[in-house]
Amino acid sequence: MRDVPQIAGILWSFGREADWLPRGRSRLTDLRMVTLLVRRGHVRVLRDHRGPVGFIARDGTRIHALYVLRRGRGQGAGRRLLEEAKQQADWLELWTAEANTAARQFYARQGFLEVLRGDGTGNDEKIPDIHLVWQRSGTLHSERQTA
Repeated sequence: MRDVPQIAGILWSFGREADWLPRGRSRLTDLRMVTLLVRRGHVRVLRDHRGPVGFIARDGTRIHALYVLRRGRGQGAGRRLLEEAKQQADWLELWTAEANTAARQFYARQGFLEVLRGDGTGNDEKIPDIHLVWQRSGTLHSERQTA
């Protein structure tokens, strides 16, 4: 629970940088969401010499969030968080905003493929999004749903 303020700070830092992202949720809502994810054990925080630099929120095969502070970008922080998740699952899925070209490029480099596009009705921001899936080579999962 001690990391909740820092995790929220990482999330808010991204929100300030992303000019395409509408400001729809309150900070209190974000804090409640982060607290719930941490309590459920779904958050892994990555630290550098200055403290938390990024985090991934994952429930089984579903990645709910992966954010890295500017100082950790290009340093492998996001890749390290994702690699750890890949070691624990044969496949992973997530949704990202269509407008988030940096995230889309990052996930493509990590082997994620686009399987579905949404019109935004299923996300908090109500913006078009893309469902991405990564699958370990040689594995087949019939339980994966892309609708």
